[in-house]
Amino acid sequence: MSNNEQYDVIVIGGGPSGLMASYAAGYQGARVLLVDKGNKLGRKLAISGGGRCNVTNRIPLEEMIKNIPGNGRFMYSPFSIYNNEHIISFFEDLGIELKEEDRGRMFPVTDKAKDVVEALIQKVREVGTDIRVNTAVKDISFDENMGHSVHLDSGEAVQAPSVIIAVGGKSVPHTGSTGDGYAWAEKAGHTITELYPTEVPVTSDEPFIKEKRVQGLALRDVHISVKNPKGKSIMTHEGDVLFTHFGLSGPAVLRCSQYVIKAKKKYQVHDVPLDIDMFPEESMDELLDRLWHSVREEGSKQIKNVLNKLIPERLLPILLERAELDGSVTGHQCAKQHLRTFTEKLKAFHIKATGTLSIEQAFVTGGGVNIKEIHPKSMASKKTNGLYFCGEILDIHGYTGGYNITCAFSTGYVAGTSAAQHAQQDIVV
Repeated sequence: MSNNEQYDVIVIGGGPSGLMASYAAGYQGARVLLVDKGNKLGRKLAISGGGRCNVTNRIPLEEMIKNIPGNGRFMYSPFSIYNNEHIISFFEDLGIELKEEDRGRMFPVTDKAKDVVEALIQKVREVGTDIRVNTAVKDISFDENMGHSVHLDSGEAVQAPSVIIAVGGKSVPHTGSTGDGYAWAEKAGHTITELYPTEVPVTSDEPFIKEKRVQGLALRDVHISVKNPKGKSIMTHEGDVLFTHFGLSGPAVLRCSQYVIKAKKKYQVHDVPLDIDMFPEESMDELLDRLWHSVREEGSKQIKNVLNKLIPERLLPILLERAELDGSVTGHQCAKQHLRTFTEKLKAFHIKATGTLSIEQAFVTGGGVNIKEIHPKSMASKKTNGLYFCGEILDIHGYTGGYNITCAFSTGYVAGTSAAQHAQQDIVV
């Protein structure tokens, strides 16, 4: 052990939070070692935002917190030190020009995630960080007095007074986040809250889904609501919905997914009702009047040929079936009451969700290291001195749209800064 190089800070995990932690610790003048079991750093960062890298979201702090349904209030402290505006300045100072897209999402002008990843890794190197890839951690021995030891698969052990665990959750395991850090956290005295998938497609065994009648069909700017067994809305999100061969996906569905899981567990039910409002900008009566006007105006035509100009063609037969409306009747033959029933289906298209895809297929992990055991201003463990956590291993999760990556960068920066200061105050001889 005495032959090994002594570090101030060891960062385990080279994702967004680990890279930012390594930079922040190195910037404080600490001697930093970054280890990652994969062959390249920033793999989850490289695939974020559909490969374009949604680096953060430029919305006000209060709105940001609302978009972090998993313990967002915890983020007030980290954001007071390092927030979305700091992240934007950081990357622009690295020469990565950013642009703002819908809902405040920030992307590199080049639309290339690799530009962001390469610039961040270069900055980590510039502050003197030693980087070791293809280096798996087998175990960690915690010793607050002599310094913590990180035991590598190679048999080597590396020591430092400060250790940062930034290994992610269990989502997107091909990027390296396979839940390794939970056992180390528990060894250090931490509790892990129940893990579950979030930002994940929803499953359904509705006949029209299983028959693939609408597979690949996207509905734009709709509202989707998760209901309790009595039909009361638990959560509503707006955005796009995509029908798949197993259920539903798309941004609005991903945002609702955690509420499907929680409702299923809370009410002990096989399926959870979802309602899609396909015309959220119009009231029931306004939409009925518009449809009624259209079918009467072209009264000699079959109503299905009038309605398919207003409603996706593949969805129309399902809506007509549910409304028990014969699409071959003409506008002159159609009773307004029948059209009212049809309109109700447009405003509340019912789908039974049976659950979601697995946590490995989710974009984000719900649950993790209990935040009550973490100091929010430093990301330091309340259980073990000199231990820090950042990123998705924590029980913090946001919606898609740059919120999770903002939490990763923010907690990473705070953890790195604090870990360096701790090591420099308490250098192990």
